[in-house]
Amino acid sequence: MRETVTSPTEVAAVMAGLIGRHHRVTGYEAGREKIREYARAVQDSHPAHFREDAAHELGYHGLIAPVTFVSILGSLAVEELFVRVLVGYDLSQMMHTVQQLVLHRPVRVGDRLDCDICLESFRQMGGTAIIATRNLITGQHDDPVATTRTTFVARTGGVADPDLARAVAAVMMHKAPASPAQ
Repeated sequence: MRETVTSPTEVAAVMAGLIGRHHRVTGYEAGREKIREYARAVQDSHPAHFREDAAHELGYHGLIAPVTFVSILGSLAVEELFVRVLVGYDLSQMMHTVQQLVLHRPVRVGDRLDCDICLESFRQMGGTAIIATRNLITGQHDDPVATTRTTFVARTGGVADPDLARAVAAVMMHKAPASPAQ
């Protein structure tokens, strides 16, 4: 088990050695109900996310997922990267600042997706780390589905401000709206 480092200097030294490191998350299946649930959660009411006939009209054999559906697998990969590989960070203390998404093809019902996440860069300024990652999401035949780049701002150590946590919880969507007729 890797020992946790806590000082900014220790974290910077470890991170510098991890640039270019890859981590792989495999076997996420895009099921019919997962696609529908995600579409409801992001309030995307396009019929091709809910009805097979609507997807067929667009030339697909089954439901297609909303464009940002790949963020589910990307989030799982980021979490694993920071829990298993990158040390010294509390995910609750990270801010997602920049996101670039290149969709190579839609996610289709039945896709088994893998994600290769790579630490692209790291720099530290005034106790704050700026961390950039790249995800390549592929289908079951190693065909590219999406490429994403994400930048995070993070600090090591520290405890979340309880007032801030309550404020964030107050503005989060807790219940998905009803979906269109299925």
